[in-house]
Amino acid sequence: MAFEMRVLIVVVAMVVWLSSAAYAEQGTATFYTPPYVPSSCNGYQNDGVMIAAASAPIFNNKAACGRSYRVTCTGATNQGVPQPCKGTSVVVKIVDLCPSPGCQATLDLSQEAFATIANPDAGKITIEYNQV
Repeated sequence: MAFEMRVLIVVVAMVVWLSSAAYAEQGTATFYTPPYVPSSCNGYQNDGVMIAAASAPIFNNKAACGRSYRVTCTGATNQGVPQPCKGTSVVVKIVDLCPSPGCQATLDLSQEAFATIANPDAGKITIEYNQV
């Protein structure tokens, strides 16, 4: 009986993990350059370089502070760099707000995070992202 319960728990955990991994939001990403402090979430705390600023709907009055998102480049948004994606993903932590009306993307990645998934010459890319 205990063995069957453990198997059931493992199966349920796998289904939950696979369903969350399979679902991704669509959006766009740009990048910003250092200095990365102060930030809306953490002031002058150094949060490293795998960080992002979220658009107002995601930021939700600081509710997104500290959340991590897996971001994958899916394509170009202009003709300048027709194939900007590197075929990788990056996990970033939300530390700032990408303020409206100047915010031009769903997520404004650090320069280092953007360069991990796409050619920075593209400037703006289409992405899939999900909270991890």
